[in-house]
Amino acid sequence: MSKVKRKHYYDYGLLFTIIFLTIFGLVMIYSASSYTAQLQYGDPGYYMKRQGLFALIGFAAMIVISLIDYHKLLNFAIPAYIVSIALMIITMFAGREINGKRRWLGVGSLSFQPTEVVKIAIIVFMAVFIVNLGKKINTVKGFATVIILTLIPTALVANNNLSSGIIVFLIPAAMAFTVTEKKFIIAYIALFLMILMVMIFKRPAGLFLANSGILKPYQASRVLVWLEPEAHPLDGGYQVLQGLYAIGSGGFWGKGLGQSIQKLGFVPEAQNDMIFSIICEELGFVGALLVIVMFGFLIYRLFVLANSAPDKYGAFLCIGVMAHVAIQVILNIAVVSNVIPNTGVTLPFISYGGTSVVFLMCEMGLALSVSKKIYMDY
Repeated sequence: MSKVKRKHYYDYGLLFTIIFLTIFGLVMIYSASSYTAQLQYGDPGYYMKRQGLFALIGFAAMIVISLIDYHKLLNFAIPAYIVSIALMIITMFAGREINGKRRWLGVGSLSFQPTEVVKIAIIVFMAVFIVNLGKKINTVKGFATVIILTLIPTALVANNNLSSGIIVFLIPAAMAFTVTEKKFIIAYIALFLMILMVMIFKRPAGLFLANSGILKPYQASRVLVWLEPEAHPLDGGYQVLQGLYAIGSGGFWGKGLGQSIQKLGFVPEAQNDMIFSIICEELGFVGALLVIVMFGFLIYRLFVLANSAPDKYGAFLCIGVMAHVAIQVILNIAVVSNVIPNTGVTLPFISYGGTSVVFLMCEMGLALSVSKKIYMDY
């Protein structure tokens, strides 16, 4: 009778998907930004080169983190949570103001968005807190504690970045959802149905929000643009309309890589939040579907890791990372297609943004670290 051997598992499927999305993102950033980069910097590859540098830094960080036992990293959960809150407070008072919003911290030409630190910190912190809370999470006190600890960073982030605030709130909600009792699940479903009703009756609901004073002026204007972008073709609705033109003109097969017309100054900063519209224009429905399928596979691999994790800490880490990617992808595509108001959410691994890609890679390193603790019999 042969002896069963065991070996460590490593999720190469997840790794190769990350590499594919990152390389594809660099190609699309070059395609979407070359015209603007040539005009502004005299180098059509300016944005692609910068993103490539940050992607390499993030990839190196991902590999290093994946080689560390994630249980050791969990020891920094509370300090990371506190530091992330401190960074947001500093940003409120001493952050760099760009386009009327304080979202960046930095020295000289270097800057980063602390909101990305908050996202990974809340994943690590909540993974530890929810597991240690155990069955108490199904008490009113336990559940309320989770909500309060979530609302603190959410409020700080949402103060100047509503979209990131939504993400920061939904990540712990998704993690808690997996272990809450029926009454709390019903509460989540009720909230979802309320949001769905707002989408169905978006005009009266949107007008109410815009005119009630609940939202800030710039947020209210986004709601009004969302309702009728064609009524604001030269101001708030310009980016939305140009993005929709790009999506519609791509057709089934697209115009071809590099052949976008809308990136020639029509879609503002096409390499950022609106890059999915350029993908649709150049690669068509087929290309857009491929991107969605690749993100679906990435989320599937994280789901598999969550189910196969050796303990609850690892499982919740993977659930948190999975929730972050899924929520951000859904929000970005929904914004580009004008299903929801413009919220300024990047498309993971593909949109231009150094801070985003570095910390996303760090999150993937956590998931890969969990995969290394899974054993396979052969």
